[in-house]
Amino acid sequence: MSEILSQNEIDALLNALNSGEINVSEIKEEKEERKVKEYNFKIPNKFSKDHTRTLQIMHENFSRLLQTYLSGYLRALVQIEVISVDQLTYNEFTNSMPNPSVLGVVDFSPLNGSIIIEMTPSISFAMIERILGGTGHAFERLRGFTEIEITLLEKIIEQIIGFFRDPWKNVIELKPRLRKIETNPQFTQIMSPNETVALITLNTRVGNIEGMIHICIPHLVIEPIIPKLSTKFWFSGINKEITGSDLKLIEKKIQSTQLPIKVLLGSNDIKIRDFLELNIGDVIPLKTSVNEDLKVYIGNLRKFGGKPGLKKNRVSIRITTVEKKGDDYYE
Repeated sequence: MSEILSQNEIDALLNALNSGEINVSEIKEEKEERKVKEYNFKIPNKFSKDHTRTLQIMHENFSRLLQTYLSGYLRALVQIEVISVDQLTYNEFTNSMPNPSVLGVVDFSPLNGSIIIEMTPSISFAMIERILGGTGHAFERLRGFTEIEITLLEKIIEQIIGFFRDPWKNVIELKPRLRKIETNPQFTQIMSPNETVALITLNTRVGNIEGMIHICIPHLVIEPIIPKLSTKFWFSGINKEITGSDLKLIEKKIQSTQLPIKVLLGSNDIKIRDFLELNIGDVIPLKTSVNEDLKVYIGNLRKFGGKPGLKKNRVSIRITTVEKKGDDYYE
């Protein structure tokens, strides 16, 4: 920061300029330093800070849902938190994964392409141990997964991907589906090695075992919805104006909505002893008189009164009265 001059120093400087003691051209001009930001043209930044921030918010919601589910399913204390959202190439992602790892290739329908959910071996074995009734302690030495273990992990990942729907619903209605599970990162080449991906890292703790769950989302997959990955889009307080076409669409949807309708012929109270002794041909008198309107319910709300009858050999009801109560509120 430049030094602040006092009023006496300012006056002395002005006098020196006026008298010619100081030449203006000789005053050293402060050079403007140009800020340089490194940019790798081989690996362009396709995710802005706003995009990564939105992805972090979405997956913080995802981690809370997943934490609640796994805590109940594994009957153990599970803690999951998002620790980073990074941008890197797909080759860097696959090279950083240990072998073996649990990599679930997930079809991100209706978007074209797949994402990858990777769980480190320590977390994978801890989940398997808990499912099979063990304590959840990890193995001391690294080994491959058996077919039975892969089957168990497949069921877990199928449940995990279901929790993507709620965090992503403000952006797109997802219908994720597990395509396959691989244990070798080199066998999951779902795209070019130089393609940009967003890597969400979830620090996961199952009991005393700690590990990572990684979610690899390629830019090519979510490119059509990239403009919606904005906190301004999500949290804007501006309400969208409802047009006439929107009102007609809502009215059409309401008119085509199906509601259950039921008619109460009548009711009565009998003793359990009499109920147990009922036989074919016995008659139970109802409290409803012959000339009284029957009660017609829409859902659980009484809405009409009517008379029973037949129409084209089918039991039917003719509406005779309309109940006004309940039009302005639900009972």
